[in-house]
Amino acid sequence: MTQLIERFEPQSEQEACDIVKQARLDRWSLAIEGGGTRAGLGRPIAADAVLSTKRLSGVTLYEPAELVISARAGTPLSEVEATLAAKGQMLPFEPADYRALYGTQGEPTIGAVAACNISGPRRIQTGAARDALIGVRVVNGQGQAIKSGGRVMKNVTGLDLVKLSCGAHGTLGLLSEVTFKLLPRPLAQATLVLDGLDDERAIAAMGSALSSPFEVSGAAHLPMGHAGAGALTVLRLERDAQSLDYRAQKLTERLAPFGHLRRIEGEESTALWREIAQVGPLAKAHGPAIWKLALPAHRAGACMKSIAENLGARYFYDWGGGLVWLAVMPGEDAGAMRIRAAVAEAHGHATLMRAPDVLREKSDVFPPLGAALMKVTAGIKQSFDPDGIFNPGRMYAGV
Repeated sequence: MTQLIERFEPQSEQEACDIVKQARLDRWSLAIEGGGTRAGLGRPIAADAVLSTKRLSGVTLYEPAELVISARAGTPLSEVEATLAAKGQMLPFEPADYRALYGTQGEPTIGAVAACNISGPRRIQTGAARDALIGVRVVNGQGQAIKSGGRVMKNVTGLDLVKLSCGAHGTLGLLSEVTFKLLPRPLAQATLVLDGLDDERAIAAMGSALSSPFEVSGAAHLPMGHAGAGALTVLRLERDAQSLDYRAQKLTERLAPFGHLRRIEGEESTALWREIAQVGPLAKAHGPAIWKLALPAHRAGACMKSIAENLGARYFYDWGGGLVWLAVMPGEDAGAMRIRAAVAEAHGHATLMRAPDVLREKSDVFPPLGAALMKVTAGIKQSFDPDGIFNPGRMYAGV
């Protein structure tokens, strides 16, 4: 990675536009930075300067009655969540804090949540960050400020900049402001726990729970256990206390064939799901490479059995088995060849979330694209950032 020669911290969108225009004239590339908490996500960037959203901060619109909030991209996520909590509301998708995963400091920002489509265990019920994002302001590679979307969901034709920006990891432009739809915060939470299930039985139990009418908002399986315990399969229920009690009873009856269900509540339940969202069962060990696998739940058990036997991996399941977090020793390629082969056979895909720079520089970090999709990806990049100023090579080499 080249030595970064300057750092820009614009205090307004117009200042950001001016910086990008000058960078274009000077043929500089820019590494976009929010709170710096996900510095190890994606391929290492060789850029000439940092463009930070640190001073683009503050809530610009909050209408509790309309369940919508807008904030500048550098606004700390904690500030947004505190503002919403005061009115009994929340971001639907449970954005995760990855500081433990990457060993970083700083504060996660709301713009980075949108740019990286960061979503936690509640995604299984409420959708991802992309589904809740309804408006963006973006500074493109020509230094122009573009607004897309607004305060309500709309049908669109052509390129939808809101959805394109969410998960583009800053490669299309600098997000200067984002708008999300919201949900009421649940009044109560409880977690039902099944002990000692193997992977296949756990996935079956989670599938049964998620297909029930009892509104499960989190479903995870920890084969390695939690806090020294054996294998745990955990199912989260939320809403008001009376509804929660009824649904917990009915779900316990439904899952009786899988074993005895015990119940945890309060901070114990909250802390468990916080740790799952933050990849806590694997993140504390800084040596292993960390992968995130998206798999069809019915194929996940067989896929993970193959990977574990070949690589001696540690892992746990989220989203009812549709998401697997996997830790392997870095080695020559962080297990990429075997992992991608097993995942492809299961019709899923894999993202290398944490690994040494040298591995992320020479390996595919995001799922490899075929020639046709790569051509489309490069074309979209060209349309928004014709000179390749923003986050060069962050997702794919040369794009």
